[in-house]
Amino acid sequence: MSGLMAHWREKPEQPLSILLFVAVMAIWEGAVRGLGISPLVIPPPSSVAWSLYEGIRSNILITNTLVTFTETVLGFALGAALGLILGGLIAQFPLLEKTLYPYIVAFQTIPKIAIAPIIVIWFGFGMSSKVIISAAIAFFPLLANTIAGLRAAPSDQVELLIAFTASRWQVFRMARVPQALPYVFVGLDVAIVLSVIGAIAGEFVGAQAGLGYLILQRNFNMDMAGVFAVLTILSVMGIGLHILVRTVRRRVVFWMEEEQDRVMGA
Repeated sequence: MSGLMAHWREKPEQPLSILLFVAVMAIWEGAVRGLGISPLVIPPPSSVAWSLYEGIRSNILITNTLVTFTETVLGFALGAALGLILGGLIAQFPLLEKTLYPYIVAFQTIPKIAIAPIIVIWFGFGMSSKVIISAAIAFFPLLANTIAGLRAAPSDQVELLIAFTASRWQVFRMARVPQALPYVFVGLDVAIVLSVIGAIAGEFVGAQAGLGYLILQRNFNMDMAGVFAVLTILSVMGIGLHILVRTVRRRVVFWMEEEQDRVMGA
């Protein structure tokens, strides 16, 4: 117990976060029941928790969560790979930026929910269309951050390497990539959350399984507690993926974490 208290004294944000969650849930429960709000409008947290328990016990939530999680991860991987590759090429070759980048920006300005029905028609109601929609949303943050990061390398460092007869690949590997990694991980953090949104958007348009499909089904049945239970699962999924990216970032871009700790300690 004393160890837990010492840990909380070092990181007071953790108990404060728990207390905030408990307070919000208590106020929500009390407001719904005290004001007589219909559960069809806002269900109380107790009903949401029971629906969540029933969904997990019956395996419905677990099965559909695995579908959405798979679509999200595959879409994120595809979008991140395309963003990293194209971002690296555009940052290295200015001609590509002048010829290709305007079309990428034009594609990005199109709302993905508007082209989602077309993608579903092209690739079917299965997982493929959801992966492509998710990748299309996750792609641009990686592209933009990769370009910005690769161009953020200090010019004096690049010039020094060139003076020592370093090749373009050596300059890229020794100067540009280390400088770009913090930018890339910011893009990954944004992209992983957007991938969840992309998968759900695709399932709203047309799907046979997944959490988005489950939301539509429960909305049709006026099961608002069930809808909120699915939204809870989506929130947990997004937070978990965000934490995963941050954990990897701490291990890969460790010098940035050390610098941040030193600044905060000062």
